Amino acid sequence: MDSAVWTALTLVFDPYVLTVMAVAGAFGLFVGAMPGLTATLATALLVPVTFFMEPVPALAAIVATTAMAIFAGDIPGALVRIPGTPASAAYVDDSYGLTRKGKAEVALGTSITSAVIGGLFGAVVLAFTAPVLAEVALGFSSFEYFWLATFGLTCAAFISTGSPVKGMVSLLFGLFIATIGIDIMAGQPRFVFGSTELMGGVSFIPAMIGMFAVSEVLRWAIGPRNADLHVRQKVGNVFRGQAAILRRYKLGLARGSVIGTAIGILPGAGADIAAWITYAVSKRFSREPEKFGTGHVEGLVDAGSANNASLGGAWVPALVFGIPGDSITAIVIGVLYMKGMNPGPMVMINEPQLLYAVFISFFVANLLLLPLGYLAVRFYGRMLDVPREILMPLILLLCMVGAFAINNTLFGVGIMLVLGVIAFVMEESGFPVAPAILGIVLGSMIEQNFMQSMIKADGDLLAFFERPISAVLGVLTLLTWAFVLFENLRRRKPREPVAPRASTTPEE
Repeated sequence: MDSAVWTALTLVFDPYVLTVMAVAGAFGLFVGAMPGLTATLATALLVPVTFFMEPVPALAAIVATTAMAIFAGDIPGALVRIPGTPASAAYVDDSYGLTRKGKAEVALGTSITSAVIGGLFGAVVLAFTAPVLAEVALGFSSFEYFWLATFGLTCAAFISTGSPVKGMVSLLFGLFIATIGIDIMAGQPRFVFGSTELMGGVSFIPAMIGMFAVSEVLRWAIGPRNADLHVRQKVGNVFRGQAAILRRYKLGLARGSVIGTAIGILPGAGADIAAWITYAVSKRFSREPEKFGTGHVEGLVDAGSANNASLGGAWVPALVFGIPGDSITAIVIGVLYMKGMNPGPMVMINEPQLLYAVFISFFVANLLLLPLGYLAVRFYGRMLDVPREILMPLILLLCMVGAFAINNTLFGVGIMLVLGVIAFVMEESGFPVAPAILGIVLGSMIEQNFMQSMIKADGDLLAFFERPISAVLGVLTLLTWAFVLFENLRRRKPREPVAPRASTTPEE
């Protein structure tokens, strides 16, 4: 084992491998900061380059690219309220709210430091507990995944501000969008209205871009021209004051890292769900829940650490059992097969230095995030100096390119524009957008696992509580909803009328 670790160290700290990681990291920062260009797309674009690399630099490049891309999605979210990646959408209102308060460097600095700490925690878990955690992840069936996704939907009860009814309406609208397309079980088209493009469903990326970016552009277009003057500011030292922030929210930082890693290990979950659930849990246990969504740094600490922590977790089932934890590790498995290396239990026996090299690459990539992330923030921070009359049309153009790049069709651009207008009307009417986004993300996952579970159980609903983990998740979800409903009813309970005070003046 010691010899394998030493061999892995010499492989990773080779000047060529470190150079590859630095270049791949810069590429990941660029792609992740572009609206619509996700970390998965960055990894897919990198695959042809890995054809000409040895296994270690190829895997190290993918690790660096994904770690940088997940963080980079926070940059446009903080600067112009357009999340670069789906994982950044959960807390975009808080990061942009800090920028509007003149604290852009606080938002971006928190994103960097939280991402680094969460990523390092995920790497530690990956290195020391991969086989054990992979066996736990393999114990999840459709019953457990249904409750996990349903519990994720309870985030809507926490992240929506204002009227709970409006938050629920927004959530149901997102779930409706998720049902558009071919029925996954019956194979029948639903709500397609004769459109062949809609049979494939509504892609999440154009929907997210439209509901955040287009609505923001429309709000600027019809609003007063001096409304955003206070947003123009210099991005200063992003690391100033970070020690105090991390010290104050150290419990949330640890909680986000743990939740992110745990959810990342589950095949098919990924950073998106990890961020939403962590943000909701953070708001639930916060001493200042009313500040969430208005520019509060606590949500950034928790969810930002969960984002990068989930990356290391997703590699656990991929390396140990050859089962992809998310779309990125699915590409990684393809790269391993391309290199003639079969991921699975025998990798630890036949190629232990490869596994250790991946573990070490995670540590190096997250440490590289500090200098490279700082340079990226300084570069993109200049967007705040650009007049909005120039910046907003450019943002809309980039969004159209990102929506088109998903399937190389104009249909994605149309989806982006339509949902952007709908989101603008929703926000102007007091309906939050975040629950709708969450419904789109988790809708198909809930439906698929529910239908599979019902087929397995022959329609018996009690089967959802027969497995230990499923029962725990189910009870936790139901108790959460019951608590939310009880709190809302208690707040709306009319107070008893107060008896009028007796008059002190003598009666006539």
